[in-house]
Amino acid sequence: MAKRIVESIQYGGITFPSIVHSEESIRYAHRSFQVRDSDVFNVTYPKSGTTWMQEILTLIYSNGDPTFSQSTPCWERVPWVEHNSAKQYLENRPSPRLITSHLPATIFPEKFFTSQAKAIYTVRDPKDVCVSLYHYTKMSSFLEHREDFGEFIELFSTGKILFGTWFDHVKSWLAYKNEKKFLLLVYDELLKDLRGSVLRICEFLGKNLDSTMVDSVVENASFEVMKNNKMVNYTLVPENVLDQKISPFFRKGKNQNALKKIYSSMNIQKLVQ
Repeated sequence: MAKRIVESIQYGGITFPSIVHSEESIRYAHRSFQVRDSDVFNVTYPKSGTTWMQEILTLIYSNGDPTFSQSTPCWERVPWVEHNSAKQYLENRPSPRLITSHLPATIFPEKFFTSQAKAIYTVRDPKDVCVSLYHYTKMSSFLEHREDFGEFIELFSTGKILFGTWFDHVKSWLAYKNEKKFLLLVYDELLKDLRGSVLRICEFLGKNLDSTMVDSVVENASFEVMKNNKMVNYTLVPENVLDQKISPFFRKGKNQNALKKIYSSMNIQKLVQ
């Protein structure tokens, strides 16, 4: 298959897959969503550790008890504010609410910026995002896929794919990196020191977990445990939507080297400092 065409919608100059988005749902998130001061947002560009952070946050707020993360799908535990199902999952949920979003700051819920709510933004090296997103489009019926990897790189680099350009998304959020309500994480740091990252997140959220609880968060948010947890690995999603025979949702959980030369000048650590 050389090319797959899918239905999409436009909002704020960005293209979104229509399978879970509508112009109404994104406008609701942007203009109408009632942000609470106790809300915690998990914000990412796609394929930048979104599911990983959903799991980490669930476990932190469960004090390390994995029962909830093993019994309820991650998209219900930490739902997307811009999805069609946002009202169903979020409006009557008790506080604190854990909320996911792929929205750039330019069309993020407006009321967030005047609230005391917190946001955790995870940024991943664009070469790794590109490789991961390429394989994800292969398995996803709702994303346009280009078999030629060189063509996909060009589309990714110019933002001519669903969710827009990585560069604009990251730039929009880095403007807030020095605010107390905002925590900037680097995907590589999660890989290198998950426990240290969990402790940093706990401090940011004001969550005091003892060492046993932290150990459980780290263990249950490991790549291998998540890969085998059907509430996290997306095997509950029908094959005609996500075909994991083509590519597993959890592939490697590691850095990629395929685009090293293309993005050799990009230094994520310098970017976020």
